[in-house]
Amino acid sequence: MRHTFTAEQWLPYPVATVFTFFANPDNLPRLMPSWQKSRIERATFAPPPERPGSAVPPRTGVIAAGAGTTMTISFRPIPLSPVRISWDARITEFEWNDHFCDQQDAGPFAYWRHCHRIEPRLNIATGTEGSLLHDVVEYELPMGAIGEIANKLFVGRQLKSTFAYRQKRTQELLELATRP
Repeated sequence: MRHTFTAEQWLPYPVATVFTFFANPDNLPRLMPSWQKSRIERATFAPPPERPGSAVPPRTGVIAAGAGTTMTISFRPIPLSPVRISWDARITEFEWNDHFCDQQDAGPFAYWRHCHRIEPRLNIATGTEGSLLHDVVEYELPMGAIGEIANKLFVGRQLKSTFAYRQKRTQELLELATRP
């Protein structure tokens, strides 16, 4: 059975800053809980399209994984595990300063698709301009009924926990990246 997980985060940074941060695959391991010891094992990059309003190719000073990029990421499934799980993912959609989607080609899920959408948004409470990050994950676990039980017992909670951590780290890392 397919499940959908969604998360939103308002960030006090322009869309271009937030999008560039997320489009850089080097930031992915930094956004995952440290106990997972995540790392990119290999990557084949497909260049993203030219940035809107720019005649300068995106490769000059900006690392971004365009549609067609493939990566193998490995991580520990539980703290202190000696076992690492590999995850092969592919960027399937990429539109500068709007969205990009990645899909699992091989890994722990029967199906996984994660879309990141970033849009300009005013924080009404403070009057501050910024960006709203929408994460939509569609996933399905393997092993039918056993996978459904696993989702109810821990996978759903682990997704919430991972994205809560990710949101905290996003704020911290963007603060560091945007300091003069």
